[in-house]
Amino acid sequence: MKFIMAVIKPFKLDEVREALTEIGIQGLTVTEVKGYGRQKGHTEIYRGTEYAVAFLPKLKLEIAVAADVADQAIEAIANAAKTGQIGDGKIFVCDLEQVMRIRTGESGGDAL
Repeated sequence: MKFIMAVIKPFKLDEVREALTEIGIQGLTVTEVKGYGRQKGHTEIYRGTEYAVAFLPKLKLEIAVAADVADQAIEAIANAAKTGQIGDGKIFVCDLEQVMRIRTGESGGDAL
């Protein structure tokens, strides 16, 4: 089993969700986060005054998948989230040792 974390631009969420649904992934968790990387933030003008915005709004997706589906999921996220501009995001993949569905007590691959 694999745990996939992806940080993407907020307006790409629907495209990523649709791409994951097409390959059979049924669930994901989405969290609104802020951060920066190479973008180093940007400046905005509000009421005539310029402000530096260091942390940009992003979405963090968390997905648990079977190991044999992980490469497909990574490719689907990358293709759907890509704009070709700086700040498209990152994808992190970790091994997942254990999963348990609280309601039924199922564990391992059955809990996914």
